[in-house]
Amino acid sequence: MRILVADDHDLVRETIAAYLNGTEIEEVQTVATLDEAVQVVEETGSFDLVLLDYNMPGMNGLDGLTRMQAANAGRPVAILSGSATREIADAALKAGAQGFIPKTLSARSLLSAARFMAAGETYVPVEFLQQQPADKGGPLTRRELEVLRGICAGKANKEIARDLDLQEVTVKLHVKTLSRKLAARNRTHAAMIARDRGLA
Repeated sequence: MRILVADDHDLVRETIAAYLNGTEIEEVQTVATLDEAVQVVEETGSFDLVLLDYNMPGMNGLDGLTRMQAANAGRPVAILSGSATREIADAALKAGAQGFIPKTLSARSLLSAARFMAAGETYVPVEFLQQQPADKGGPLTRRELEVLRGICAGKANKEIARDLDLQEVTVKLHVKTLSRKLAARNRTHAAMIARDRGLA
């Protein structure tokens, strides 16, 4: 089995590749952009499975999925996402994705999903199908967006408080509220969601 992983985050890309390197998978190639992914397929032939990051350079939403499906001669192409919303999953499947893989998936589940999709089956984690579409938390306030941008820049609460001339306890409250609104499990997850939605 040959698998291509396309993701612009080095750590995510290498972690997924490490998860997939197993006995029955002969080859795992990794690239950072959609253009590179298309080029590799054109140069080396189609893959049994291609995993595309939903928000990497060149994707333009799900346009990149269509482009890769054509390049990979109609063989399985699935979407990876860090923010993992029900809407993105639904849209990807409607556009013909072989599956939808949240980046939080365990190594064992990812390997099972890869086998499943390479065999032509559609894969979506059960918890996705149980999610309510659209988050009910309401829009973020201007201040919450400013705090979120600070989180995305890798700043600690103390630094964000200093930058915005706020008390650190106030920043903590904003972090809590925006995490609830985004349905984020932690700061890193909030940053992933912000990036995927173009919020920061």
